[in-house]
Order: sequence, then structure tokens, then C-alpha cells
Amino acid sequence: MKRRKGIFLVLIGAICWGVGGTVSQKLFQQYGIDVNWLVTVRLLISGGLLLFVHYMTKERTQLIGVLKMKSTAIQVLIFGLMGMLAVQYTYMVSIHHGNAAVATLLQYTAPVMIIVYLVFRRQSTFTKRDMLTGVLALVGMFLLLTNGSVSTLTVPAVAVFWGILSAVALSFYTLYPIKLLKQFDSLVVVGWAMLIGGAALSLVHPPWKVNLSQLPFEAYIYLLFVIVFGTMVAFWFYIESLKYLSPKDSSLIGSVEPLAAVITTVFWLKEPFGLFQWIGTACFVYMILFMALYQPKIRGEKKKLGSLIDDR
Repeated sequence: MKRRKGIFLVLIGAICWGVGGTVSQKLFQQYGIDVNWLVTVRLLISGGLLLFVHYMTKERTQLIGVLKMKSTAIQVLIFGLMGMLAVQYTYMVSIHHGNAAVATLLQYTAPVMIIVYLVFRRQSTFTKRDMLTGVLALVGMFLLLTNGSVSTLTVPAVAVFWGILSAVALSFYTLYPIKLLKQFDSLVVVGWAMLIGGAALSLVHPPWKVNLSQLPFEAYIYLLFVIVFGTMVAFWFYIESLKYLSPKDSSLIGSVEPLAAVITTVFWLKEPFGLFQWIGTACFVYMILFMALYQPKIRGEKKKLGSLIDDR
């Protein structure tokens, strides 16, 4: 039952994340919303809402308790800046320069990066399964970005750069907060991380300097969706799933996010998507399904990953 709950949480979170990325793309392209402003506002508001929900429904001492101890306060600070803010900013900038489908698919090379990290730390061996998933990810990325032609990229190089950085950030975001989640509720961890990330970015891009008075009503609906579902629910559910699943399981099952992003980008935003790009997408989907079906091997590596995290 716990595993099913974890799968449910990560699936809902990933779908909200993927659709939220597509809605963000619409805000950038149709309404001219500044990417820095959107990242700052969604972090600050979502973080505040999560902490308010915890205050109203759970043990209130944790709200300040996580910051009272120097060790956990530093962990929350690092997670907020290098995890939460890094994931949000790199992903949104990749969407801004490219599109939500490509940005999301690039971000979900993270499971492969986690495998490489485990092998590098000698906590796992490089298996045929790992080799196949790595090849699928590389082939899928090539077809997705080139549409079968080596002469041009279907998105600008800068979008590819930020998309790969978002995958690195997602790997860190998945692995780092395990110790914190053993001591504190996910609402507290995610809420403070969002506030820290939003506050840090607001020092560079103050959100109050942007005039939104000319936006139509529907744009505010899209903003509300991005903040509540694409940020608060998505990040909360994903982190909460780590209580019931291993980081590798969460990152693999959460890879349904690219599918949600691709479907909504193509059929809602009417973005062109070539034949080879669909084949590339199929490579990603097959990689995700292939890795998820090898449950015995994944579970066998949970202890290795747990010892890695304990040794950090």
C-alpha cells in the first residue's frame, strides 16, 4: 500500500509538472511573461502556501524546528538554492528559449545521470540494463533535438544547454533531501526550500517591479494553475513520494512528465513535431518502461543507494 501511495503521488506530481511547463510556455510566448518573474513568484507563493497548509494541519513546531539546528538549516539552504531554485530556473529558461516538450524530455535524462553517479561512487555496477537505457536516452535526445538531421537543431543550442542543466539539478533535487525527509515533514522541507529559492532570486529580479495590469483574465488563470498545480502540488507530491519509494524509483516513475508535456505541447499549443522527434520520444518512453519493469534489480539497489546517502 505504501508503494502504491508513492506511485500515485509521483504520477500526479509529474503530470502537474509536465502540464505546468506547457502552460508556462504559453505565458512566455503569448502574454510576454518574464521568465525570471514567473520563477520568483511561483516559488514565493507556493512556498508560503505549503507552509500555511502545514501550520493549519500538522505539528507546528517543525516549521521553526528545521531552522533551529545549524545542520538542518544548512541542508535546507543548500536544497533551496541548488535543488529547488536550480530545477525551477533551468527548466523555465529552457522552455523560454525552446519549448516545454523538449525541455521536459531533456530534464528526464536525470535517471540515467543518477545511475552514472551511483556507478562513479562505486555503489552500483554498470549493467547491460544501464547500457541499454543510456543508449536509448542518447538516441532519443539526438532524434528529439535534430529531427533526424545533423545539420540543424529543432531548438536553439541555448535551450539544450539549460535543459541538460535542469537534468543535473533534478538529479540533485531527488538525491539530496533524503535525510531531511526522515526528520521533517515534506511540506516543511519543500515550503522552506521554495521560499529560500524565491527570496534569493528576488534579490536579482524583484517581482514587484513587473506591471501585470494589462494581462487578460485568462492569463491570471494560467498563472494560478502554474503556481498551485505546476509548482506547489507537483514539487510537494514528488518529494512526498520519496518517503515510500527510492529516489531511483521516483525519478523513473516521474518520467511520465515528458509524456504529459509532449501531448499538451503538440495538441494544445499546436507545436510542430516531426516523425523522428516522435521516434525520439518513443525511445524515452521505452527507456522509462524498460527501467520500471525491472523491479527486482531496482529494489536490489535500494540498499546501495541508502548506504550512499547515509555516507554523504
